[in-house]
Amino acid sequence: MEKIAFKMKLKPGMSAEYQRRHNAIWPELTALLRENGVSDYSIFLDEETDTLFAVQYLSGHSSQELGKEAIVQQWWDYMHDIMDANPDRSPVSINLKKVFHMD
Repeated sequence: MEKIAFKMKLKPGMSAEYQRRHNAIWPELTALLRENGVSDYSIFLDEETDTLFAVQYLSGHSSQELGKEAIVQQWWDYMHDIMDANPDRSPVSINLKKVFHMD
């Protein structure tokens, strides 16, 4: 199993709305993630910079690789107004390099 991390960016003042939407995440979206090997997925917020820090374990595809799936595109449409997004409405996502790990 692999662990990856990436960061995304919220628009200013959108942290409460981001959390509200994720508290009601669509069951079909979480099912797709699990079916494709994503587990133990956490997102953290740096409130000073509105930067989101995501970590997930993979035994298949990362959530960022499922963009061709209809439910993922619908989620992007739903979320693009509160975070930095690409022209296809996917979140701007920057992979992070692991520099330390403690077992």
